[in-house]
Amino acid sequence: VLAPERRAALLRWAREVDGVLLEDDYDAEFRYDRRPVASLQGMDPSRVVLFKSLSKILSPALGIGWIVAPARWTEHLHRTDQTAIQPPPLDQLAFADLLESGAYDRHLRACRGRYRDRRDTLVRALADQLPDFPVSGVAAGLHLLLRLPTAVDPAAVVRAAAARSLRVADLAAYHATEDHADHGLVLGYGNLADGAVDEAVARLRAAVDACRQRS
Repeated sequence: VLAPERRAALLRWAREVDGVLLEDDYDAEFRYDRRPVASLQGMDPSRVVLFKSLSKILSPALGIGWIVAPARWTEHLHRTDQTAIQPPPLDQLAFADLLESGAYDRHLRACRGRYRDRRDTLVRALADQLPDFPVSGVAAGLHLLLRLPTAVDPAAVVRAAAARSLRVADLAAYHATEDHADHGLVLGYGNLADGAVDEAVARLRAAVDACRQRS
């Protein structure tokens, strides 16, 4: 999430160039240790198009999402959307009922609690088994960042982990260019079974140790 001054600067830029910003509100519902961050669209509805999805909250199989756009684009977006594959009407009606009944909010609160507990378990396991590796990005979302020493190649750790049936991601894969200083792994816990955390971190530690020995 951009700092407040950078968010304001981005909106100023959009106004100066008569541009538009596309805001993908990904994982925004899953916040644990911080207050909700206002969307850019709410700060300037005339310059921002907001995209939302149920893929993480309910299921990607539903294919349900929505767009909040400037009023002047509503008709154009509606015409364009007619050419896209639509979710079944029954699924849309079921989701509308979840919203109106309050069941959606209850489900979201339950998910937050479950993912917070899972995150805490993972952070504790990393502190126990990889105590020298800083962890960040834990306040929200379904992933966290594990920093690696510069002597350990993240790509090699990814391969070593895969050989141990563990999937992790190289932070470099999330950069648009190769000239970056970040050095680490992205660890997801959204689909990690509660009882498998310690074993998963043990496999990760073994993968890191194997790469250390080769470096």
